[in-house]
Amino acid sequence: MERETLGGTRFRVERPADVGAFIALAGDYLEAREAEHCLPLGIATNLRQGIQPLSEPPLFAVVLGRDDDRVVAVALRTPPYNLVVSLAEDLEAVDALVDALAGEAPPGVSGPRDAAARFAERWAARAGRRASVRMAERIYRLTAVRAPRPAPGRMRPAERADRPLLLAWIEAFFQEALGESTKPDDSVDRWLAGQGRTLFLWEDGDVRVSLCGVGSETPHGIRVGPVYTPPEHRSRGYASNLVAGVSQAQLDAGRQFVTLFTDLANPTSNKIYMDVGYEPVIDVDRIDFVD
Repeated sequence: MERETLGGTRFRVERPADVGAFIALAGDYLEAREAEHCLPLGIATNLRQGIQPLSEPPLFAVVLGRDDDRVVAVALRTPPYNLVVSLAEDLEAVDALVDALAGEAPPGVSGPRDAAARFAERWAARAGRRASVRMAERIYRLTAVRAPRPAPGRMRPAERADRPLLLAWIEAFFQEALGESTKPDDSVDRWLAGQGRTLFLWEDGDVRVSLCGVGSETPHGIRVGPVYTPPEHRSRGYASNLVAGVSQAQLDAGRQFVTLFTDLANPTSNKIYMDVGYEPVIDVDRIDFVD
């Protein structure tokens, strides 16, 4: 197992060369708090399955105690996206990550609030940039569905004929949720081919009214998202019923739990998810580095 080791004082950082070596070294640490680490575990699963598109080779870093070789923090990045950091048992371990990744240039960092803030503060000071919180989020976990008030219509898997609508809705989701444009063509084509994520629609009569995706497997769970309902179809229970149906299908398939991310600035979506059985796990931040 090829990996690079970088030194420090109380901690040392290893840089596994590939996702297999990364999981061998850090998998138990991430799995011990699986819901909290649903993002890095889901990314690792997609890399292992060869369904994570990459513009450059991925980055892996694992912080271990110098005296006991115990994993205390983890980071990974799939360019061009943010660095993703894990929970850190000791925030000084995050400083070791900053030192070890000095030659990298992530556009931002995402992760549990304390660890992300610590990394962002240290990184921005070193790089002469400013850290700006793009989004405050919360991870939720569901182990049992509470059925919402029924909405008219039914859930069905998205099909190739839905592609134009999916492209428009996923672009609208990114614009609304993140304030940024995306190019969903490749993602939608992969998902319709069954790679990485499955998309479902809620239909009321012959009108498609809501979208919900699910994918990014973890050892015992899976993550819901994106979820999008056009403004003209909101407040009718479509999204609640669709998310509940998708979540129940995953539990029926043997998942122990389902996770999702919410934007804390959107109280409506947070209430919808809690109403169908999702429970808060941890707050996470998405932080950009800006000039």
